[in-house]
Amino acid sequence: MSGAGDQLLERLAALANPHRLRIVAALSTSGRSYVSQLARELGISRPLLHLHLRKLEEAGLVTSRLELSAAGKALNYFDVAPFEIALTPSSIAEATATLSASHPPLAPEGDKHG
Repeated sequence: MSGAGDQLLERLAALANPHRLRIVAALSTSGRSYVSQLARELGISRPLLHLHLRKLEEAGLVTSRLELSAAGKALNYFDVAPFEIALTPSSIAEATATLSASHPPLAPEGDKHG
């Protein structure tokens, strides 16, 4: 089970891409959408969109649901998951204390500003 620090890192990493920010914005503004429709709206290829949607879904920022259209075609609909990220010095300090061993502290380097 990952801690708050790991979740914060995963969510920030997922949002640290302009395509993924645009995906979240489009889903937030226009509501749920299926891949082909969202790819046309954003002007990116479906394979690239799938890659970004997977990263967002793994971070818990979007959800997906497979549905059948009236014509019997399977469509994977995506929607924004409810989330809020509080970034304050104290929330970062709290999250840092819960980082897993897969995110060890960085070795100190010489202070270039000191």
